[in-house]
Amino acid sequence: MKAQNIKTLLHESIENINDEEFLFAIKQILDRKYSTSGQPVLSQEQIKRIDESKEQIRTGNFLTNDQADKLVERWLNE
Repeated sequence: MKAQNIKTLLHESIENINDEEFLFAIKQILDRKYSTSGQPVLSQEQIKRIDESKEQIRTGNFLTNDQADKLVERWLNE
């Protein structure tokens, strides 16, 4: 299905929905994908996790991609 057809169907569906909670959930999803400022909208928890991750990288507390792959492979074989 082409993007324009999907957009048309979404517009029609949204026009027929009166559930404010559901519409708000849709808006939140759309806000994460599209922001007029170009900056992602992050929660305080996401910002905290990013800061913690930066600190872990700074102190060398991380796995290489190969190490992570091996760890996942080991978990899958347990």
